[in-house]
Amino acid sequence: MSTKKTPVYFFSHGGPDVQYRTDHPVYPVLQNIGREITEKVKPKAVVVFSGHWEAEPNVIEVNTAEHTDLIYEGSPELASKVIDLLTDAGIKAKGVTRGLDHGVWSGFHVSLYASQDVDKHYQLGQAVASLRDENIVIIGAGMSVHNLRDLYSTRGDPRPLPYTVSFDEALKEAVEAPPSERRARMQEVAKRPDARQAHPVS
Repeated sequence: MSTKKTPVYFFSHGGPDVQYRTDHPVYPVLQNIGREITEKVKPKAVVVFSGHWEAEPNVIEVNTAEHTDLIYEGSPELASKVIDLLTDAGIKAKGVTRGLDHGVWSGFHVSLYASQDVDKHYQLGQAVASLRDENIVIIGAGMSVHNLRDLYSTRGDPRPLPYTVSFDEALKEAVEAPPSERRARMQEVAKRPDARQAHPVS
């Protein structure tokens, strides 16, 4: 087995129509990432943390269904392994059976916390990081900016709102920071005013 870790991806995928709207700017980007994963990385499996599936404030749900509502197949064995990794890390996790939401099939089968707590989600990533040593790709699916109110009020205007640019740049700098600084940098980003604009609570 190779000692090289598989990459980790984040799909800021937008709505489910990006799968078939070939004129959408993100369509060729996602196609290229898909080719990279299937033709270069060639993972044994893929685990996706979906921003469209939030469990409880202190519980992570892992989809244990072998066959789902869509054409993709799941792996109960991999789901069990993810639950074990989370439990070993002190993270409360449970198996559930559900279909695949568009945060998964746009971009496979683990929830996020129903919480804005950055530290909890950071620990979640640390708990499953060893999967990368087993040729398993980890994907985070969602959007770095998700303010539907502003999206609809500016529809047709291609210019990004200032807070979307400043927040996205700060987020990028935080996730690309050295590992020793990354956790603290992510906590700082979450406290920024533009973070609240990017992800309004209501």
